[in-house]
Amino acid sequence: MGASSSKAKSVHDFTVKDSKNKEVDLSIYKGKVLLIVNVAPKCSWANSNYSELTELYDRYKDTDFEILAFPCNQFLKQAPGTGEQLQNYACEKFQAEYPVFQKVLVNGKNTAPIYKFLKARTRGFMGSSIKWNFTKFLIDKEGNVLQRYGTTTSPLSIEGDIKKALRQS
Repeated sequence: MGASSSKAKSVHDFTVKDSKNKEVDLSIYKGKVLLIVNVAPKCSWANSNYSELTELYDRYKDTDFEILAFPCNQFLKQAPGTGEQLQNYACEKFQAEYPVFQKVLVNGKNTAPIYKFLKARTRGFMGSSIKWNFTKFLIDKEGNVLQRYGTTTSPLSIEGDIKKALRQS
């Protein structure tokens, strides 16, 4: 979908599938700060992360900020169901208004191209591999990866970094 991770210059070069399996060209997010997160509703970190993601989104949705959630069933199968079911879960339980896309793989030979790109530009606790659900990537308005945050980093704790990215032109 879209550019290969090796040829891409920014997040905006990718096309992904939304929760209803329709293609979404991420270039529609040019000029916006993004927080890209791999989510899983059955993860022990789910309630706090989904709640805080919704809170962040509510605070900044009227600015140039967007959250892009990608369900991942790779860690103990904690994201069962279809993309649409996972979108409905986030909307109904946490009043999430941000988009939830189709499930992706974030590690291994079938890693989604967008995640190959994100991991190639940042390293985490386990090198380039993603350790668990709710790994977060902060993206600037030009589609460049600014920072990677692990599972235990709460979404609200990176609010200062989001504000700083929003101020940059």
